Amino acid sequence: MTDGIAWLADRQSIAFGGYHVVFARGLSPQELAERLAATLRYEAEHVVVPVGEHTGDSLLELVEDAYDIGLRLGTVNDWVYAVAYGGWPAEFGPLTPVSRDGAHVFLLEYEEENGKPVPPQFVYVHDDRLVAAFNMHLDGSWGYKKVDGDTATAARLQERLTSAGLPHSEANHRGIHRAVLEVVGEFFGLSLPREEVRSGTLPAVLLEPA
Repeated sequence: MTDGIAWLADRQSIAFGGYHVVFARGLSPQELAERLAATLRYEAEHVVVPVGEHTGDSLLELVEDAYDIGLRLGTVNDWVYAVAYGGWPAEFGPLTPVSRDGAHVFLLEYEEENGKPVPPQFVYVHDDRLVAAFNMHLDGSWGYKKVDGDTATAARLQERLTSAGLPHSEANHRGIHRAVLEVVGEFFGLSLPREEVRSGTLPAVLLEPA
């Protein structure tokens, strides 16, 4: 029994403001951090600075004053993952380059406190190309009226969502969000250790200008 990823739909599941979680297969934690740093939408090149083991709260203490971005890094089964803290909303660029040289990379992101509002997003890229992406509220807002990407994979995932009865017409956004995460987690074999992320310590890095 694993924790899955549906718990990310809980209010403030990781930190105030939402969550930004990247899974990768075919990369080490250090490689994932370096590739994510290279996508930042800043003029300056960024480097990965290790800062030891941290909880989410203790890493936030390092980044909140400088508006930096921190990552906590971990492994689960054959996946590595990076959880972002600090000023990450809208700061990472396209994920596709992170997947170069055959890496499988998944993004789960929700700007929970964005007043626009921005729906939670799912993106899967592999070997520098989009495989699947959609809006996890399944409401047609902000693009992704259905699963976009590689025809075969997108069609299979769309079929799985539809067979799960999604979107439920009577469900609120949080209920749909949770149900979608359950489908995505089972379909791709993704799981994020809840207690380890919420209250444990993990190796952490800061993404800082070179």
